[in-house]
Amino acid sequence: MGRKKVTSSDVAERAGVSQATVSMVLNKKYNVSFSRDVIRRVEEAAAELGYELPKRRKRKEEARRENLLVVISPNLTNPYYVMLLQGIESRAAEKGFGIFVCNTQRDLKMEERYLKMIPGMNPQGLIYMCNPSQCFMDRVEELSKRIPVVVVNNQNEKLNVDVVDLDNSKLGRLMARHLLELGHRDVGYIAPPLTVRQKQRSKRVEGFLKEFQKAGLDGHVVIKAADEQMDKDIPGIDSEYRIGYDLTKELLWEHPELTAIVGLNDMIAFGIMDALHDAKYKVPGDMSVMGCDNTLFAKVKEVSLTTIEHFVIYKGMDACDIIIKKMDPRMKKYSEIEPVSIYHVEYEPRIVVRGTTSYPRTERKKKDKINKNQENISNNI
Repeated sequence: MGRKKVTSSDVAERAGVSQATVSMVLNKKYNVSFSRDVIRRVEEAAAELGYELPKRRKRKEEARRENLLVVISPNLTNPYYVMLLQGIESRAAEKGFGIFVCNTQRDLKMEERYLKMIPGMNPQGLIYMCNPSQCFMDRVEELSKRIPVVVVNNQNEKLNVDVVDLDNSKLGRLMARHLLELGHRDVGYIAPPLTVRQKQRSKRVEGFLKEFQKAGLDGHVVIKAADEQMDKDIPGIDSEYRIGYDLTKELLWEHPELTAIVGLNDMIAFGIMDALHDAKYKVPGDMSVMGCDNTLFAKVKEVSLTTIEHFVIYKGMDACDIIIKKMDPRMKKYSEIEPVSIYHVEYEPRIVVRGTTSYPRTERKKKDKINKNQENISNNI
């Protein structure tokens, strides 16, 4: 007769513990803390009896899980999100993952529909290219218990998932400081709708305003925000450009004292520049213009937009890296208990000064006069 197969019950009896304790100790998945003595007795009993753990069967869900990452985007009409997606795709391709992009167009029903689809798609991870809508945060956090979830978010939001942070307030402060250092005192700021759902926009504007307040120029910034309906409509390819163009026309009529106009992002800034061109304003001679995101078109020589670089493509790569790191089984070998980690990554933004910002005309005349006087003095010496 063949030898009787040793079971976990035999190990439990030899070690003087329950069968459940044997299972948890040998699988190293402790729901409770075991003393060193209990762990030693179980391991010694298993070794003496020649007990081998049964090969773990893959659950159906794991067996059919694809090398797929789901990416949720609010829109793809702004080059910012295209750049972010480029970073995600490049890193995913290196690691052998496919990408499924869900474009919500900032529609709550569409976002909910995609979130409901994700479990059936059974991806390896989920990346949100913006903050999830507040009403779906519980659902997103629940998903994060099953698969890695990374949000490229505004730092001021408290999220219990992995994030690649963006401090929008800091971006606004950088933009304001640049214009203040040039001598601008009366400035316009053009933004998409500043709604509760889009707090990150308001944070950028608030950061800008605070710098002007610190300089004693409270009330010298005119904020022009698009109507809330803009976020409810399906965005067109030129939606943000039109915001910049149309609201600049209004600003020029209502506030002729302005010497600079800022766009919340580069797309809005492009619209600002075209509106100024059509109104026969010279940039930066008559009006300085500034954007944010350092998108591809900002670098074109005929545009040469002063903007803020906050390393968008790298953020996409980092979001992908976090998911892959959390999936890597090698990370578990250093501990008997599987670690739970929450990642926060943030890049320090930098100003990129190009050809659309300069001293305001009055300041430039003063500097020209000073330079001329200095030149005359040098010639007379």
